[in-house]
Amino acid sequence: MAEDGLRIGGLSSGLAVILNGEDGKENSSRSHFVSCCDDLGHQSVERTLEYVFALPNKSLGPLVSSVDRNVVRSILKNEFLKYHVNSEASVSNRDGIAMDNGSVPQIVGLEEVSICGDIRIVKSPLLLESFAMFSSARANVRVWKGKWMYEVTLETSGIQQLGWATVTCPFTDHKGVGDADDSYAFDGRRVKKWNKEAEIYGQPWVAGDIIGCCIDLDCNEISFYRNGVSLGVAFSGIRQLGPGSGYYPAISLSQGERCKLNFGAHPFRYPINGYLPLQEPPSVNACAAQLLHCLSRLLGMERAERSSVEKSRSLKRFVSLEEIFYPVSHGICEEFFSVLEADMGSIEYVSWGILLSFMMEVFGVQVPHDYSSLDRVVDVFLQYQDSHVMFEHLLNALSCGCKTASIVLTECPYSGSYPYLALVCHILRREELMVLWWKSSDFEFIFEGFLSRKSPNRQDLQCMMPSVWWPGSCEDVSYESSMMLTTTALSEGVNKIEEKHRELCLLVMQFIPPISSLQFPGSVFRTFIQNILLKNRGADRNMPPPGVSKVVNKAFPVDLFLKNDPHRADISRLGGSFSHLLKSHPVYDQEAEVIRWEEGCMDDEETRVTHLTEQKPCCCSNYDADFSRSLKYPIRYAAKGSRGHCSPNPERSAQVAAECSAGNLNDDIADKPSTSDQSESEFGYHPVRHMRIVPRESNTSTTTLREEGASRCFAVVVSRSVNAIMASNYMSHQSQSISLLEETDKQIRERPCSEQLKRLKEARNNYRGDVIDCVRHCTCIPHLTRSAFGRRYRVSLFSRWKQRGMYAACMWIVQLLLVLSKMDLVFIYIPEFYLEALVDCFHVLRKSDPPFVPSAIFIKQGLASFVTFVVTHFNDPRISSADLRDLLLQSISVLVQYKEYLSAFENNEAATLRMPKALLSAFDNRSWIPVTNILLRLCKGYGFGSSKHGESSSSSVVFQRLLREACINDEGLFSAFLNRLFNTLSWTMTEFSVSVREMQEKYQVSDFQQRKCCVIFDLSCNLARVLEFCTLEIPQAFLSGSDTNLRRLTELIVFILNHITSAADTEFFDL
Repeated sequence: MAEDGLRIGGLSSGLAVILNGEDGKENSSRSHFVSCCDDLGHQSVERTLEYVFALPNKSLGPLVSSVDRNVVRSILKNEFLKYHVNSEASVSNRDGIAMDNGSVPQIVGLEEVSICGDIRIVKSPLLLESFAMFSSARANVRVWKGKWMYEVTLETSGIQQLGWATVTCPFTDHKGVGDADDSYAFDGRRVKKWNKEAEIYGQPWVAGDIIGCCIDLDCNEISFYRNGVSLGVAFSGIRQLGPGSGYYPAISLSQGERCKLNFGAHPFRYPINGYLPLQEPPSVNACAAQLLHCLSRLLGMERAERSSVEKSRSLKRFVSLEEIFYPVSHGICEEFFSVLEADMGSIEYVSWGILLSFMMEVFGVQVPHDYSSLDRVVDVFLQYQDSHVMFEHLLNALSCGCKTASIVLTECPYSGSYPYLALVCHILRREELMVLWWKSSDFEFIFEGFLSRKSPNRQDLQCMMPSVWWPGSCEDVSYESSMMLTTTALSEGVNKIEEKHRELCLLVMQFIPPISSLQFPGSVFRTFIQNILLKNRGADRNMPPPGVSKVVNKAFPVDLFLKNDPHRADISRLGGSFSHLLKSHPVYDQEAEVIRWEEGCMDDEETRVTHLTEQKPCCCSNYDADFSRSLKYPIRYAAKGSRGHCSPNPERSAQVAAECSAGNLNDDIADKPSTSDQSESEFGYHPVRHMRIVPRESNTSTTTLREEGASRCFAVVVSRSVNAIMASNYMSHQSQSISLLEETDKQIRERPCSEQLKRLKEARNNYRGDVIDCVRHCTCIPHLTRSAFGRRYRVSLFSRWKQRGMYAACMWIVQLLLVLSKMDLVFIYIPEFYLEALVDCFHVLRKSDPPFVPSAIFIKQGLASFVTFVVTHFNDPRISSADLRDLLLQSISVLVQYKEYLSAFENNEAATLRMPKALLSAFDNRSWIPVTNILLRLCKGYGFGSSKHGESSSSSVVFQRLLREACINDEGLFSAFLNRLFNTLSWTMTEFSVSVREMQEKYQVSDFQQRKCCVIFDLSCNLARVLEFCTLEIPQAFLSGSDTNLRRLTELIVFILNHITSAADTEFFDL
């Protein structure tokens, strides 16, 4: 009797929950669709089907046969379409729109004859790029009444003018949309609206923003929306036009700018109520939507069935949902694909709209995700041939979603692009879908979108972080805790996204393409990185980097550098262009060589640190966990699972762990930083052994090395975090603004006159606003650098496993470069990006916040070779690019400013042997500023700059002695250096004198003049201090032999004293 009480029409208790429970509570207006119990209290299969298809109660008669596809298709044809699609079909009022020939627009695109400049469609349907200095175009459709809109997705965030214009608006090389009458535009880069004249309007935009361009011809207004948020009415009272004319969607782009236009070919991401798309949606969209709703209700029943069974496992189940799920789901999908086949052009629209929403609803935006329901849906879909086209469009839509999704504080940690990445990572574990994606012509474009992350603008940061605090500020003390909570939440959100980036990259690395020629894991990823390099060659290096670091290797095939193919020929080499090198240094039989070397072979024997020594490199030691515990605020940065050197660590990079643990690598991979339950293959770090050249043994073995090595070494570029440069600019500006703010507060406290007080308060408000903006940007910008307000308030945008990978990348690259530097013919063929990646990764890790490792051991544990490389090659004539040599010289200039790094230089054999002479010879017209800074740092503490207690603790006695010996032993070198030093100092002092005279002659002095004068003064002082060191340490250069040096020294001193003592204002210099 107890069992009879649970029996509901032969269906299990889970169906009873659905049919009589929550659904009716959530939507009482549709309760008439839900069946009632019969006389025996049973719920029949007919009533269940009525629920699934949202049909009125008892609209289905008794079924004469079991439920199969034919029964389901019959219900859909006879009942479902009658109650839903036909009743919901509505015809929108689309009067007031036409093409130039007067016809109703079917497909809206660009009017080719309107293009001025060079705008090209780089990807269908309407992803555009300008290849001219300024390009303009308009659409092939016009409107004259009603309310219309289109959306623009920004691929770049530069100068673009988006809006509406009439056919009379002239497009030229300098004028575009908004530069004439009846022409209206918005430009978020300059934050202005344009109608002949520019006015401040809107918000600054960023790449990934979606701009809604709306025109209301009933009220004669034009307005713009950013990500669905109104920027206000931009133009009102625009001229009313008739059917013979009208307003066209129009855009103007600067060179290199890219955007995607959506006139209605895809569903709008942010539809605005009352506004219609210029291109009418396909007629089958409503029917397809209803069919997916039916499938969603069926899946909901299954979820309730599982939940009910979990809650009542001891109860006997009657008829399983499986008995009706298969025929009903397949019947729905058959009808769904039948509807799409009737209008093949609708597949793209449906995939980008209702299908994407359906898949996200099934999977779940927040955790826990419903993997089971998603798998069932995908299984059913893949049984239909048209599903491949549909999944291609779905992957495109998911990629676009990653590029345009913003992190929302209230949704963290599963916010931003995380839901899209989690979904795509799961479905791409199916080989069929991975192959489908790889074969797609848009594979690399889609992959790049998956690895993108949208940045916030000023208003976004203000919403995410309304309260800002920094040490020493006068802000409310409660702002400190609020800011800390915000940064913690944002850090968690970004970490989740980075985990999915890593998971997706590993899936691609492990993928073996099904082609006739032998391929190996990593070949697809290698090709992707290679093409990214070609596309971005010469572009802005402040690009948001993708997110994986798989870079270590045990051998390197030399022919990767020497092989002549279309890809590698376009990559700049250390020795110059590839074509030039082929003529000046041709290669012949080097293709048969594979370089092998022992890890750390280029380091000093006493200080060598490798994965086989007792002391491990930073990428594999667990010192970071101990160091995190020693911080003032250890909770945020302590390693979660550090339990000793050989224990698994959740934040430990699987790809650098093999040689530093006595346990199995799989133990470490099991603790990888990922939310996925699937296992990953091994990507271990295996140190290379002997430095030798190994002849090729077989085609297969060499191919294996080539593909494996290439995939790992090219992945270095992915891990570069050059956003640290942008962060450094913000931090520098922040420090300046804080200093100015404090100085202004000090002046206000001195109670100046009323007029001056007014100006000081205005200046204070400006400085305070600058500080707040900089604090927000420094907190949220994707970088690792340390800010003035401390590590507590940093959004950690790079996980520990990425930092470990970047450190391992530095180790591998610098060892490779040092080994190949002994082979002149190969060294000059090395691509420039290897050196750039090394320097970028090193300095990003050096400035990491929280610290990757303490600076005292950063170089000692594995990266002593970096010092060796920079001091050996900053003046290497084989490196043709002066910019690259400057990059190495700047690295030395930065590092020697810190005592702990200066110590590393003093203990480095290559630095002590080569750097003194190399610095003297590098002092030329181009590099004299960084060389001066280095010499000044090494010689600090002499003459007027000496410490009262004797020798300066921050100087380098070692390099002072080495510089003195170099100058004495090589008189020719020192004489040439001294001559250049005198000439440069004379030039800077002359420039300084001219600058001072110009400032004295003008009533108002510009900020630029003040900055110029200060810079030249500092440079002059630095050069004078270097000269002072020379006079004290090498007096014989001035007192013996020719009196030229002594005469020039005397003239210089007299020149300086003359200008100082003859100043119009005796207090002009505070000496």
